[in-house]
Amino acid sequence: MNIRFYIKIIVGLLIVKFAFAEVIDVNDQEIIKLSNVNIPIVDIRRSSEWNQTGIIPNSILLTFFDKEGNYNFDEWYKKLQLEINEGDPIILICRSGKRSKIVANMMDKEFDIIIYNAQSGINSWINKKLITVEHQTN
Repeated sequence: MNIRFYIKIIVGLLIVKFAFAEVIDVNDQEIIKLSNVNIPIVDIRRSSEWNQTGIIPNSILLTFFDKEGNYNFDEWYKKLQLEINEGDPIILICRSGKRSKIVANMMDKEFDIIIYNAQSGINSWINKKLITVEHQTN
C-alpha cells in the first residue's frame, strides 16, 4: 500500500498518545524517590481512612470518592489546582491502589500531565513499615 498512508497513521497515533496524560504505576521505593524530587503525593482517601492508618508525611489530603462512591471530578480538580502547579506530575495514593488508578485514568483522559499511581496504596507502605504520621484534624 501507500507508505504515506502508514506514515500519517503513525503520526496520528503519536499525536493522540502525547495529547493526554501518562499514568505510571509505581511501588513504594519509586514513591520515595519521586517525593524526594518534590513530586507531591495526593492522598485521595477519606478522612476516616487517614485517621485509621495515618498518612505519608507532607501528603496533600484531598478526598475523591465519598463513602457511597460518589465524586465530583471538576470540584476535586479545582481543589487540586490550589495545591499544585498546573501541569506538574503528581503521585496518587489510596488504600490499595484501585481508587487511585481509577482517578489517574480519569485524569489521563482530560489532562496532559504525568500521573504516578501508587500501585499497592498505603497498605503496602504500612506493611513495609515506612513512615506515616498521624492525621491532624483541624
